[in-house]
Amino acid sequence: MTTDQDDSRQVVVRLDDVHKEYGEAKALDGMSLTVHAGDAVAVMGPSGCGKSTLLNMVAGLDRPASGTVQVHGQDLGKLNETGLALFRRRHIGMIFQFFNLIDDLPALDNVALAAQLTGTPARQARRRALELLDELGVADRRDVYPAALSGGERQRVAVARALMNRPALLLADEPTGALDSRSGEQVMDLLIDLNQIGQTLLIVTHDQHLATRCADRLVEMADGHVVRESSLEPAP
Repeated sequence: MTTDQDDSRQVVVRLDDVHKEYGEAKALDGMSLTVHAGDAVAVMGPSGCGKSTLLNMVAGLDRPASGTVQVHGQDLGKLNETGLALFRRRHIGMIFQFFNLIDDLPALDNVALAAQLTGTPARQARRRALELLDELGVADRRDVYPAALSGGERQRVAVARALMNRPALLLADEPTGALDSRSGEQVMDLLIDLNQIGQTLLIVTHDQHLATRCADRLVEMADGHVVRESSLEPAP
């Protein structure tokens, strides 16, 4: 495990002894994790081990019963719900298994909305959205609604939306889980490219292939805490 003593890079995520219960079930049981700027970390483990709860904690969508969650230098426990929402929009990008695009908005507006919600003027937001769609190879689909996009195209639009506000951290929850193998490989290539230009990634997945291709570090969870960490060889 990398420590602050042997790594001078900025800490983007720090969980310290985080506990969370839902009724009698312990979702997180003393979870601690550090992610540095530029890391690509894959989190794996059996269903019910706490992976989704971990992502929700880092995203500020849930709060721990005890312990601390810090992201980009901010203790999330010190923010109210409004503050959490604003922090999330400005500093965290999220990619979901089933895309979570707004059905009645075309691709361009789905992406631009992320910036408009932080107060960016519509024209400026749409200009950056188009630049991102172009970089991701789907600018020609900017006026198409999600239902008419392929799975791979929808995930690329979702990635563009996640990157809209230049987040310090990109969270990915099974980002290839709803895609065919070809589209999945394309999204993996995209995640690798993003990390190579400095984007910090925290990926939750059941897919060992995705983890070994896209991450430089594997965190294995069981029963709500980390049981093993290992370094991964960079993708060829």
